[in-house]
Amino acid sequence: MWIQQKANSPAPVDELQGRTVGLKFECNQCQTEVFTDLIGVPAPDHLANSTEDDGQFETEEIKCPGCDMTHEITVKSTFDGVMFDVSDVKPESVAYQVKA
Repeated sequence: MWIQQKANSPAPVDELQGRTVGLKFECNQCQTEVFTDLIGVPAPDHLANSTEDDGQFETEEIKCPGCDMTHEITVKSTFDGVMFDVSDVKPESVAYQVKA
């Protein structure tokens, strides 16, 4: 089941930490629906000195099959939740699917 990401509202970290997710989004250049391979969700940094420093990142790139535009995907995991950032794509157009 695909879950639509909400802008400025992170996904629950306790449901995603230590798991992998697949993302889908619409390419802003050619409007092709793009699906990623599985991406690991990192755990927040338990040794951070403050909540501003607790983020852990996983970054990957994917080429749109429709126009070959390269999108950079960043998965940021904090104690507040997980956000999926895809370059040049609105956050609310990104959906994720949790895998075991």
